Amino acid sequence: MTAEPSSILTPAQMARAAEDAAVAKVTGRPMKSFLLGLTAGGYIALGFVFYVTSQVGASEIPWGVAKVLGGVVFATGLALVVLTGAELFTSSTLTLTARASGRITWSQLLVNWVVVYVANFLGALTMVVLIFFGGTWLNADGQWGAVVLTVTNIKLHHTFLEAFVLGILCNLMVCLAVWAAYSGRTTTDKVIAVTMPIALFVASGFEHSVANMFMIPLGILIKDNAGSEFWSQTGLEASAFSDLTWSSFYLDNLLPVTLGNIVGGGVMIGILYWTIFHYLERSPAKVTR
Repeated sequence: MTAEPSSILTPAQMARAAEDAAVAKVTGRPMKSFLLGLTAGGYIALGFVFYVTSQVGASEIPWGVAKVLGGVVFATGLALVVLTGAELFTSSTLTLTARASGRITWSQLLVNWVVVYVANFLGALTMVVLIFFGGTWLNADGQWGAVVLTVTNIKLHHTFLEAFVLGILCNLMVCLAVWAAYSGRTTTDKVIAVTMPIALFVASGFEHSVANMFMIPLGILIKDNAGSEFWSQTGLEASAFSDLTWSSFYLDNLLPVTLGNIVGGGVMIGILYWTIFHYLERSPAKVTR
C-alpha cells in the first residue's frame, strides 16, 4: 500500500518546483511566452480595475480598512495569473534561480524577460483601451476616474530612490506569493497562498511595474481627454495633474520600479532561496574530527 502524497510541498520541494518552472518558461517557445504574457498583463490590469472600484466612496470608511479591502480584491489579478499559467514579468524574475544553477544561459534569460515584459505592457494597454472606450472611468459620476487620477498622480511623485525601494518591497511580496503557491495542490490552496501577500503590497502602497503599465497610461488618457463636465462632477482641477505625462511615467516610475522589482523578486527571493535549498544543501560543510 503506497502512502498518500502530502497535501502541500515542503519548502525544499517548492524551491525545486520554482526552478523547474523557470527552466520550462525560458526554454519554451517565445511565442508561447508572449501570448501568456499578454494574458498576464490583462489579468493584472483587471485586478487594478477591481481595486479602483473598491475605492470609489471609500473615504467614508477608515483609511486602513479601505486599503486592505482594495488589496484583497486586487489579488484577483495574480490569482488568475497563477491559476492559468500566465507569464508575469515580476514573477519571471525568479528565473534567476535557473541561471544560478546553470540550467539556462544569460541570453535565454534576458530574451524571456524582454518578451514577457513587452507582452505584459501590451496586455495592460489593451485593458486601458477597453476601460477607457467602454466608459468605465465615468462610473459614479466620474468618481471612478477620479480615483485613477489620484492614485496615478501619487505614483509619479516618488523620488527615484523611493520608487526603486517600493519596487523592491512590492516584488518581495509578489514572488513570495508565487513561491508559496507552488506548495499548493488545489485551486483553493493557490488562491489563499497569493491573496494575503498581494493584499499587503497593495494596501501598503508598494510599486508593481506591470500594474503601473495599466494604471498610469489610463490616468494619462483620462487627463488628456476628460471634458469639462468630468472635472466639474469630480471637483478636481485638471492643472493638478499636469505631471501625468508619458515621459514622467517612463523615467520617474516605470524605470526605477522595474529595477526594484528585479532586485526584490529575482535576488532577494529567488537567489536567497536558491542559496538555502540548492547551493547549501549540495555543498554541506565539512565536519572536522
